[in-house]
Amino acid sequence: MAEEKGLNKPVKLKADLAALLGAKTLPRTEITKKLWDYIKENKLQTRTVNGKPENAGKNIVADAKLIKIFNNTKITGKNGKVVDFTKLKEGQTIDMMQIASVVSANIE
Repeated sequence: MAEEKGLNKPVKLKADLAALLGAKTLPRTEITKKLWDYIKENKLQTRTVNGKPENAGKNIVADAKLIKIFNNTKITGKNGKVVDFTKLKEGQTIDMMQIASVVSANIE
């Protein structure tokens, strides 16, 4: 079988993400899918930002399990913008478009 490349290539998950998803290695596509499954199953999507109504589309509420993963997230994107959730508290929200940053920060 040909070696998987790009987003389909399995990557090593850091401990907190591995514990949440129940796997030590997964392709990025599968990590994102499993995170969304967890978010939907636990009804962690909202249209409010930290309790204030916003029209900014879907936001994700940090629960006790997600907060561990979010708090591991501090990376600088290609555009130079820093995504830092290290001080995020349980019950606060992140924008759904930041899930890719969370995944990147939680793999090795």
